[in-house]
Amino acid sequence: MYILKYGMVGGGEGAFIGDAHRKSINLDGKARLISGCFSRNWDNTLKTGEKLGVDPERLYKDYAEMAKAEAARSDKIDFVVVVTPNSSHFAVCKAFLEAGINVVCDKPLVFEIAEAEELMRIAKEKELLFAVTYTYSGHITFKHVREIIKAGEIGDVRMVMGEYAQGWLYSGDGGKQGSWRIDPGQSGISNALGDIGTHVENSVSMMTGLKIKRVLAKMDAIVPGRTLDDNSVVLVEYENGASGTYWVSQFAIGCDNDLKVRIFGSKGSIEWSQFGSEDVFITGEDGIRKLLRRGYGAIAPNAARYGRLPAAHNEGYLEAMANIYSNFCDCVIKQSEGTLAPEDIDYPGLEEGLDGVKFIHKCVESSKNGNVWVDFD
Repeated sequence: MYILKYGMVGGGEGAFIGDAHRKSINLDGKARLISGCFSRNWDNTLKTGEKLGVDPERLYKDYAEMAKAEAARSDKIDFVVVVTPNSSHFAVCKAFLEAGINVVCDKPLVFEIAEAEELMRIAKEKELLFAVTYTYSGHITFKHVREIIKAGEIGDVRMVMGEYAQGWLYSGDGGKQGSWRIDPGQSGISNALGDIGTHVENSVSMMTGLKIKRVLAKMDAIVPGRTLDDNSVVLVEYENGASGTYWVSQFAIGCDNDLKVRIFGSKGSIEWSQFGSEDVFITGEDGIRKLLRRGYGAIAPNAARYGRLPAAHNEGYLEAMANIYSNFCDCVIKQSEGTLAPEDIDYPGLEEGLDGVKFIHKCVESSKNGNVWVDFD
């Protein structure tokens, strides 16, 4: 098996998400880390590189230098992973795309709608692949829900209830991981809605295939000293006429990454939770509530093929992210061989990233204008 080479921007010592990405990639052994600009602090980059066994020759002081140098090498990286604060996503991703290197970027994609559209233009022009790590979309049961709805088993979707509640930012600045998220200069125009609300938007979109027509949002900065939202409620109208309600919060004490989605159709309903990601609950017109569990024959083949452990052995966050990377790596190889087909791509990409940026902007516009309906297009 050909092992891809990748680099990372961000993810130095003390950064949670970069380490999670590296561990997820390592699960399948389809790519190995060979270069990086892990921090704006050169000492941090050197220490991180040494710890990870990266050749000092492939360590860089800034992302621009890294993109230019890697592109010029005969053994250049096959893709770069961008795990920096939101404020630098656009510049970093653009630099590597322009250098002809495939990109994986953490969400939310960028600050501005125009920036997302610019990345889409460059990627299309240079025929490069781009993944956005909406991690929960990698869960097998998440993919199974998508298959159930696509097959029409619950009929036409009429109502969606989505929420993502956290309790870790109930006071203070949350330390290193929280301080940049509540800083408009690094996080952008939104905190909670941008950080975790985009997971709700993406989950509903990828599960149901529904497109948002308009939103009405109430975004509040509750904790004293905050300027960005830490609690938001959004009403959604979809293009098919269905309705949705989203709630996201970062001061909900007792909640830990509680992403939940309930989808109600004309013939049945589905319940999914990332905390209970081994299970899918389906209720039909007869009122009987059925439990489908990962690892058994009831899971659709397109979802079950991502399974890593036998039934009764729980899979979780790292495995979900690894599923995104596994498919992305497969697609990079097929792209290089000239055999990639649209149906091979099973990861969130630039279109999903753009939808997330639009969602943030339209909700902020709605909230600032007195909680009014705002068209999505």
